Amino acid sequence: MAERDRRRMADIPGAQQALDARLESATAAVDTVKQRIAVNQAARRDIEKDLAVVQGRLSKYKNQLMDVKTNKEYQAMQKEMAVAEEEISTQETRMLERMEESDALTRELKAAEAALTSERAAVSAQKSALDGERADAERELQTVLGERTGVVAQLSREALALFERIAHGRRGIAVAEARDGLCTLCHVRMRPQVYNDVRRNDMLVQCESCTRILYTVPPATPQAS
Repeated sequence: MAERDRRRMADIPGAQQALDARLESATAAVDTVKQRIAVNQAARRDIEKDLAVVQGRLSKYKNQLMDVKTNKEYQAMQKEMAVAEEEISTQETRMLERMEESDALTRELKAAEAALTSERAAVSAQKSALDGERADAERELQTVLGERTGVVAQLSREALALFERIAHGRRGIAVAEARDGLCTLCHVRMRPQVYNDVRRNDMLVQCESCTRILYTVPPATPQAS
């Protein structure tokens, strides 16, 4: 029991770090979309500047068109205007694409922020649960350690040394129930004589497979009617 509580308390920081990583991932997703929105906005500003330059040039050509003297000059001006109009069309197409992208990014940001809000609530709840588990484990550990002190005082040094040696090699679990001729932890069937020795409960008997100290639970005594 004490070892189980220690392991659970040792596992909790890792679980909390995993929760923090989940929250960081959701936050990073929001930040990434915001960065893409910033890039989109900067691109739109650049397009607006380029578009304003070309529109200004086209306006100048239109004004100059009234002053041309020859057909050749007129045709040259028309050509320049056609080029400017084509550039305007290209810039307007680029702007439309960026605006459509902006609409998509706005929806994506809304979804990412909603996911972040949900993740924050989930992480907060799970962290609270972990804090509760840690507090319960600490209380239980203190209770078990208090009980262990009383039990240890009744054991011989040899029995205590055997228990601690087995616990160290078996992840803190030094005893196992023997039931129906089996060790309930390693599930290996024991020899009949060994099982009988365990049931007599007058000496320490180890499982010949996993080496844990074996014990039996006496059958319940029928209640008199």
